[in-house]
Amino acid sequence: MPSFVQFLIKYLFKKGLLKGILKNRLETVESNDLYRQERRRRHSSADEDDFALLHGRFEKVPLKDFHAEIRAFKDVEDFLSRTLLMLDLQKTGLTQIIEAMVQKLLEKKEVSAQTSLEEARHAIFTQDSVHTLSKTIQGTMTSEVSGFDFDQNWICVMCDIPTVTKRHVVIARLHSPANLGSNSHEVQFVILVMAPVREKSTKSSLETARTFATLFLDIDFRHQLLLAESEYEFKQLLHTRTKLLIEEQGLPENRKSHLVLSAFEQEEQEGGKARCPLGQGLIRDLKRRLPHYVSDFRDGFVGNKTIHKVTSTTFFLYFACVLPNIAFGMLNDNNTAGVIDVQKVLFSQCVGGLLFAVFGGQPLIVLLTTAPLALYTKIIYSICEDFDLNFNAMFACTGLWNAFFLLIFVFFNTSKLMKYSSRSTEEVFSLFITFAFSADAIKDTIKDFNKNYNTDVCHGVNHSNSTNQNASFPTNSSLTTVSAMTTASTVTTVSMVNVTNSSMLAAPSGGGGIEECLRENSILFLLLMLGTVWLGITLFNFTKTPFLNAGKREMLADYALPVAVLVMSFFGSYVFREVHMRPFKYKAREQMFELAPLHLLPVGAVFAAAGLGFSLSLLFFMDQNISSALVNTPSNKLKKGAAYHWDLFVVAVINAFLSIFTMPWVHAALPHSPLHVRALADLEDRVDQGHVHQIVVHVRETRVTGIISHVMIGLSMLMLPYPLAYIPRPVLDGLFIYVAITALYGNQLFDRILLFFTEQSAYPPNHYIRRVPQRKIHLFTTLQLIQLVVLCVFGFSPIPYMKMVFPVLIMLLMPIRHKIIPNFFEPKYLKALDGHAH
Repeated sequence: MPSFVQFLIKYLFKKGLLKGILKNRLETVESNDLYRQERRRRHSSADEDDFALLHGRFEKVPLKDFHAEIRAFKDVEDFLSRTLLMLDLQKTGLTQIIEAMVQKLLEKKEVSAQTSLEEARHAIFTQDSVHTLSKTIQGTMTSEVSGFDFDQNWICVMCDIPTVTKRHVVIARLHSPANLGSNSHEVQFVILVMAPVREKSTKSSLETARTFATLFLDIDFRHQLLLAESEYEFKQLLHTRTKLLIEEQGLPENRKSHLVLSAFEQEEQEGGKARCPLGQGLIRDLKRRLPHYVSDFRDGFVGNKTIHKVTSTTFFLYFACVLPNIAFGMLNDNNTAGVIDVQKVLFSQCVGGLLFAVFGGQPLIVLLTTAPLALYTKIIYSICEDFDLNFNAMFACTGLWNAFFLLIFVFFNTSKLMKYSSRSTEEVFSLFITFAFSADAIKDTIKDFNKNYNTDVCHGVNHSNSTNQNASFPTNSSLTTVSAMTTASTVTTVSMVNVTNSSMLAAPSGGGGIEECLRENSILFLLLMLGTVWLGITLFNFTKTPFLNAGKREMLADYALPVAVLVMSFFGSYVFREVHMRPFKYKAREQMFELAPLHLLPVGAVFAAAGLGFSLSLLFFMDQNISSALVNTPSNKLKKGAAYHWDLFVVAVINAFLSIFTMPWVHAALPHSPLHVRALADLEDRVDQGHVHQIVVHVRETRVTGIISHVMIGLSMLMLPYPLAYIPRPVLDGLFIYVAITALYGNQLFDRILLFFTEQSAYPPNHYIRRVPQRKIHLFTTLQLIQLVVLCVFGFSPIPYMKMVFPVLIMLLMPIRHKIIPNFFEPKYLKALDGHAH
C-alpha cells in the first residue's frame, strides 16, 4: 500500500496536478488568514471608533395636575425667582445650544463648584461623542395631517448629576427655529432641568420636567412667550399660566381628558333645554359674542405683528373681493341686459360687507356675490322673458321671499342641522366652488381664443400666406373697399403692410360688419392669466423657500395676491400697451336707488317667486353655514365662539334691503372666508417624515379688516371706469385660478384624489393612511367624487331650470353621508377618514 501511494504521488508530480492542488490549498489558507486579519482589524477599529448600542424608548408621562399636586405650584414659584432665562439665543446646533445653557448655569458659583461642563455633557448626552439627548420630554398632539404628531416647537431636556445638591432650571428661547434631530425640526424653546441623583420622588428631574412641560404644552401660551420682550414679562406669563391651570384643572368638567366639541355641541351644553326653543339659538349667539364685541376692534391694533397682518389682510380682501365683483358684474350685465351691472355689484358688496363686518357675529366670514347667485339671477331673467314679467319686481320678490324663509330658519334654530354636516360634506362643496372659479376662468380663455385666434379671417390668412402672400383677401375685395369699411366702422386704418403681416385683418362678415384676427390679444390673455397665477402662487409659497429671512418671506407671502395683480396689470396695460385689450363694459347710471315695482307682479308670479325664494334660501342656508363651519373649525383655534343663527339673521336682513333696490345678493363666500382666517393667522411648520405641513397657532379675530376693505371697495366706485379698467380681464381670471388653487391647501378630499396617481412608497404619513386600508381610502374618495360629479352636472348645466335643483342636492349631501356611506365602512374607518367633524 505505501508503494502504491508513493507511485501515485510521483505520477501526480510528473503530470503537474499535485502542484496545482497544493497551490490552490495555499491560496485558500492565505485568503483565510487575510479574512482573520480583516476581522481583527475591524474589531480594533470598532474599539477605536467607540461603537456602542443605544436603547430608545417612548413612555407616556401624565400631565402635571396643578390643582391636585401642590408641588407643581411650589416648583414654579420657587424656580421663577431663580430660573435662568436666555431670550433670543443665537445658536442653531444642538451641542451649541446645550453648552450655552450649561455655561449659563456654571456662572452660578454654587453650580460651578459642584459640577463641570464635561460632567454635564456626559449626563445630558448618551455619550460625549454621540450628540443624542439621553432623557427628554416632548409634547404630542393630534394633527389634521398625521393624526398623532410630536409638538416640535419645544423640548425639555433632563439630566441627573451626583455632585449637584439642588435642582436647577434653564429656559432658552431661540432666535430662530432650530432642527435638533428626529421629531424636533422646528424647536424654539429648550428647557434644561438639572437635578441631584438622590432626591425625593416629588423633586426628581422627571417631576420637575413634567411641571414645565405641562406649562409649555399649550400652543397659545407659547405664542405669548414668543412675544415677551423682557425676562420680567416672560416670568409673569409663567406665573399667570400656572394660576390659570390651577383654576382650569379644578373645574369639574375638566377633571377628565379634554374633548374638542363642535360649536353646535358647545351650544347644546351651554343652553340646555328651554321651555320655548323659538329663537334660542339666536339668543345664545348674542350672549356668546357680545362680550367680545369691543375686543373685536381692539384685536385689530394690539399685538405683535398685528398691524402688519391687518394691513396685508385688508389688501388681500380688497383685491379678492373687488376683482370678482368686476367679473360677476360683467356676467350679470350680460345676463340681465344691463339691469344689474358692475356699479351695482360693487355697491352691493360695499354695503353688504360693511354691514356684516359691523353687525355680524363671526366677523371673519366674507360676504360676496357668487357664481351660483349669478346663475340664479339668469334663471329669474329667463323666466321673466318667457312669461313677460317685470324683472326688477320678480328679482325683488324672490329676494324678499328668500329673506323670509331665512328668518324662519333662524327662529326655528335649523342651523342645528349643520351638526350632521361632516368634514367630507364640507369638502365636497368646497371643491365644487373651487371648480366653479376655475371653470369661469377657462370659459373666458376659450371665449377669447374663439373671438380673436380661431376666426375665419385668421385661418384664411394662414392659408393665403402659405399659397400666395399677395392674395390676403378674397378676389372681390380690394384695398379701397377694405379701407372704406375699416374707416366707417371706426376700427383702424389698415395699410397694405399690416394686411400682409397679418397683424390685423378685416373682412366682410354678414351684414357689412368686420371680423378681426387679433392673435396677439389671445396670446397676451394667456400670458397675463398664467403669469398672475404663477407669481401669486410663488409668493404665497415663499415661506417654504430658504431665501431672505423668515420675516421677509412671511411679508411676501402675505402680500402675494396684491403684488401679483398689480405687477401683471402693469405688464398688461403699460408694457404691452400696443396690444389693445378691451376693458370691461361700463355705463354710468343716472339713478342707483330705484324701488322695484312689486305692484306690477300678478298673484301667480308672487307664488312662483315664493318657490324660487325657497330654493334660493336652501342655497343661502347651506353656503352660509358651511362657510361658517370651515371658519370655526377647531384647527383654526378661534376663541370667541361661533354665531350661526345670528349670522344667518344678519344676512337675511341685508339681502332683504338689497332686493328692494334690485341689487345683487351676497352671502358667505368660499374659499374667501377660510382664506381670510389664514391671512390673519400665525402659523407653525410641522415636519413629519419629510412632509411639511402648517398648523394655526393664533388668529386675530377682528372686524377691522372687513370694515376697512369694504370702505375701500366703496371708494372704488369713484375709480370707474378708470383706473380700474387698467386691470385686464385675464388678470381677473388669473385671480380666480389663484384663489381656487390656494383653497385646495388642506382640502383632504383633494389630497386623497392625488393618491390615485401617487406611488405607494411616496404616500404622506397622514393619520388615515396609517389607520385605514388603502382599498377603503380609495372607495371613500370615489364615493365623494360621485357626489361631486353630480353637483357639477347640475351646477354647470346649460339648462337654466336644472340649476334650480342644485340647492336641494347640496342638502342631500348630509343624509347621504349619514345613511348611505356608513353601509360601506366600519365606524373606526369612518372616524379616521371623516372624524374631524366641526
